[in-house]
Amino acid sequence: MAPEPLSGLLVADFSRVLAGPYATMLLGDLGADVVKVERPGTGDDTRHWGPPWRDGEATYNLGLNRNKRSVVLDLGDPADRALARTLALRADVLVESFRPGLMTGWGLDGDTLRAAGNPGLISCSVTAFGSAGEAAAAMPGYDFLAQAMGGLMHVTGEPDGRPLKVGAAVVDLVCGLLSAIGILAALRERDATGRGRHVETSLMDAVLTALLNQGTAWVTGGASPMRAGNRHPSITPYETFETADRPLAVATGNDRHFRRLAEALGLGHLADDERFATNAARVANRDALDTALSAAFARAGADHWTAALGDAGVPAGPINDVPAAWALAESLGLEPIAEAGGLPLPAPPLRLDGERPAVRLRPPRLDEHGDDVRAWLRSE
Repeated sequence: MAPEPLSGLLVADFSRVLAGPYATMLLGDLGADVVKVERPGTGDDTRHWGPPWRDGEATYNLGLNRNKRSVVLDLGDPADRALARTLALRADVLVESFRPGLMTGWGLDGDTLRAAGNPGLISCSVTAFGSAGEAAAAMPGYDFLAQAMGGLMHVTGEPDGRPLKVGAAVVDLVCGLLSAIGILAALRERDATGRGRHVETSLMDAVLTALLNQGTAWVTGGASPMRAGNRHPSITPYETFETADRPLAVATGNDRHFRRLAEALGLGHLADDERFATNAARVANRDALDTALSAAFARAGADHWTAALGDAGVPAGPINDVPAAWALAESLGLEPIAEAGGLPLPAPPLRLDGERPAVRLRPPRLDEHGDDVRAWLRSE
């Protein structure tokens, strides 16, 4: 079994939906004891985000809550709020995603808790658009809205088509990763100082950093990016091509790759053509190059070209559906599926000393561990 570097750490998880729960799940994967605090009756919103379902449970929720325990506490009730405060005062890490100011009103914010007897607490707030001003704090936040307002949809889709969201909740995902990184950095600092710290992340920050080269094109280069379909704005050929049967993704990241591609397609002379000899030249003459390459790719199917280009050392592959992607990962020995209590789940996405962290606990049912947690919180 892989080592658990966060074993012994207690995480009080007051977050909901995706970004916060993803961060706390990663901490749980690394060995932390994560106690998920949920509202009475409904629990986390994602418990109701289906189909698809697995034995009456939403797979959306199942994908975000492995290695956690669930307890129901009504934070509007003084008695339950007192139990939540006890949990927070015992915790090493507290993560929340409420509207800015709400936890402060309940006396459950990091500053209050650190002053009240838990000076080493690492608190983390996941917000939608930050907390700097009243307008930002009041704005609701979901991944789709962040993709729209943060510019990601504007650069996603075909040039002459409408803006599209990415097919997965990448902004929430990035925000969760940033949260986990910030928490781990604060824990490392606490090892040296004994003091806690407050970490804040936002969906808006996450989408801006997710824009990567597109964002830098604007901030540093003054260029406002536009939708380019599957083409890359700065590299070519780095796109999809139609073959005799289905599309193929080709990612030639340098001139060496391009020469190998041209030779594999029987078009070796293109690598010496001044219009295509360098990446900058290829980008400037993209349409002419695509015409030549498309004609060559049409002569055979995607499997043929995947093998031929693979043999030539050219990064290329088919556009898999999700089942095929998992099958590919299995064939590569990545073991992408874990099992907990007979429930198959996506495996934790990292390895330590060659081993994936264990899925110790299946995603909990609502209040599954409530009696035990409440009894522990009431004990001295």
